[in-house]
Amino acid sequence: MIARLTVAGALLALAACAPRTPPAPVAAAGRTSPRFDPLAALLDSAVRARVIPGGVVAVSWRGERFLYGAGRLALDDPARPDGHSVYDLASLTKILATTTVALEAVREGRLDLDAPVQRYLPAFRGPGKERVTIRHLLTHSSGLRADSPLWRLTPSADSALGFVNAMPLDTVPGARMVYSDMGAIAMGEVLERIYGASLDRLARHKVFGPRALNDTRFRPPASWIPRIAATEYDTAWRKRIVRGEVHDEKSAWLGGVAGHAGLFGSALDVVAFGEWWLVAYRGNDPLAREFTRRQEVVPGSSRALGWDTPSNGSSAGIRLDASSFGHTGFTGTSLWVDPTRELVVVLLTNRVHPTRNNPAIGPLRIGVANAVVSLIETGRR
Repeated sequence: MIARLTVAGALLALAACAPRTPPAPVAAAGRTSPRFDPLAALLDSAVRARVIPGGVVAVSWRGERFLYGAGRLALDDPARPDGHSVYDLASLTKILATTTVALEAVREGRLDLDAPVQRYLPAFRGPGKERVTIRHLLTHSSGLRADSPLWRLTPSADSALGFVNAMPLDTVPGARMVYSDMGAIAMGEVLERIYGASLDRLARHKVFGPRALNDTRFRPPASWIPRIAATEYDTAWRKRIVRGEVHDEKSAWLGGVAGHAGLFGSALDVVAFGEWWLVAYRGNDPLAREFTRRQEVVPGSSRALGWDTPSNGSSAGIRLDASSFGHTGFTGTSLWVDPTRELVVVLLTNRVHPTRNNPAIGPLRIGVANAVVSLIETGRR
């Protein structure tokens, strides 16, 4: 924890000494707020320190917006990221797609949070699995293991889903919080069974379309590749730099659409998505409040329904309000919403390009979150 905060502090110090670079124009982003200009220097310093090859930070606060892109989309592509640059969102898929479709399913009376998963997904079988509920899946307390190399253990997408459904529990439901891609995959399949439609179609019609998130989708077309940030050289089975298709090996094996990963999107879309949740929360939408509150299914767990909440050492930093909710993605993405401050903070990067062996994204996320709140508080004095 001390080391992480020290690195974050070093990045902030670099930013303070760096030349003040004017923020890039914010196309279709509303008014640009100069109060957050120091974030530009922070992101520039992260690029110079090779924490990330490039990225975009976006902030929304009480009607003000700030957006800044730094670096490049790929090591062999000097194009500078902007608000419409598209990033592999990785586990933000769990929020933008799976969790929000689940929210709508509950609102429509199609999904009961405390019903057994087997009610909706009969193939979800095995000893003790009749006790696993939808709430367990959404709070990562189902007892399922964290991960499994589906691309090595199964011959096809259909068999991979069967493998996940038949996977034995590691612990009894509700006993322990284990952040589980396996549970998110099962949750995505539950939603597909409820509606009789694929998760990408559900997300498009229930989430992205109604909110005009036009840069957000699974399996982006080839025409998008020039504005998509590259990710990793895949050593598992593709044996090449991945760009324009999902980085996550499990999602790729499942065809690029899964409950845990596969979504691509822009900073403008992700900040608008965060604003929608902020409005719902502050408008006293009971379901938005329920989904974003710490559930305590496992005592001490920071998990809400799909969302995470601030905890010691998390990407929320140390200054966001306890009511905040957010999530991260393995590729270097994060979203945090602070309803008390009416604040949304988005960081999209491709920190896994060209390799995932780069742990410095953690301190950068913390540094950005802390800096945003500091700039707000300083401006009030």
